Amino acid sequence: MATATTTIARKRSALTRGQLPSYAPWAVVAAAVILAAAIMALVGFNALGWGVLSAVLFTIGLVTWSAAAEGSRKAKDKLATCLVVGSFLIAVLPLVSVVWIVLVNGLPGLVTPGFLGTSMNGISGLQDNTSVNTGSRVLGGIYHSLMGTLLITLWATVISVPIGLLTSVYLVEYGNDRALARAIRFFVDVMTGIPSIVAGLFAAALFAAISGPGTKTGFVAAVALSVLMIPVVVRSSEEMLKIVPNELREAAYALGVRKWRTILKVVIPTAISGIASGVTLAIARVIGETAPILVTAGFATKINMDVFSGWMSSLPTFIYTQILNPTSPANPGPSVQRAWAAALVLIIMVMLLNLGARLVARFFAPKTGR
Repeated sequence: MATATTTIARKRSALTRGQLPSYAPWAVVAAAVILAAAIMALVGFNALGWGVLSAVLFTIGLVTWSAAAEGSRKAKDKLATCLVVGSFLIAVLPLVSVVWIVLVNGLPGLVTPGFLGTSMNGISGLQDNTSVNTGSRVLGGIYHSLMGTLLITLWATVISVPIGLLTSVYLVEYGNDRALARAIRFFVDVMTGIPSIVAGLFAAALFAAISGPGTKTGFVAAVALSVLMIPVVVRSSEEMLKIVPNELREAAYALGVRKWRTILKVVIPTAISGIASGVTLAIARVIGETAPILVTAGFATKINMDVFSGWMSSLPTFIYTQILNPTSPANPGPSVQRAWAAALVLIIMVMLLNLGARLVARFFAPKTGR
């Protein structure tokens, strides 16, 4: 019995020889954190510097220990792993910090009674000064801007989706690498990278020629946003239509189905998951645009539900004006609170749109089971 136990122990020792112990990463983490804290205490403590220095010391310590115990090959592997994980953390850190800062600064304004259900109509510096001096709640809300954002984005979607989808259908099903198809792809690529203010100036100039100079309505803003949405919808829909297997088209043609009906009943339903996801992401891309809305819809403090008449506010323009021109320049605190709360609402809307894109993609995904 003793001989068998000894034999098993020797086999385990042979298998684990030349490897770091399981507690090695944790030991290196503890040592790196303590050493980094000691160094930062000498030069002046800073949380960000402490984290960065700890990560650097951890990488150096783990790679050095691995090189001594396991050899250069596994040490290089651990170095690459540390670099990949570090790059991931660097990429995530700005996102986490932005969300955290907006939550901290925007939550007090968001939970203020009436913030989501009232507008800025009748709110002046007098109310803000009273709020600051007496400690009462901040008056005024974002209802007019929230409705403006939803209406403008809705009309931009109504304009962009049919045009973008039909364009992608032509490129994939009818273009056949013709000169017109190549030209469309080129201009779509160019439009994808144009500054948003150019789209606003285009829409403003277009309606100035139609209705006269200075025309600013929600519909003009929707046209400006559609200029930014159409290229995104075209590119995403084109890629989704390309991955539809040709066998499905050929099977429909073999049954005598016309091409337009094959596209409508076979190709688009097969790719609808990716198309819907791309459309949702295109909406999320334009919902936070500020410059085109300022140029085309102006800024309003009253509730305007008619996109074809009058100036209309949106959440991005509301945030911009509250920061740039506080309601009370002497006491900008209430305006800053409204701006942060509106920014939090805008982030929540974008997050919900991205979540909706994933749910739509999963819902419309082709069923693989029988």
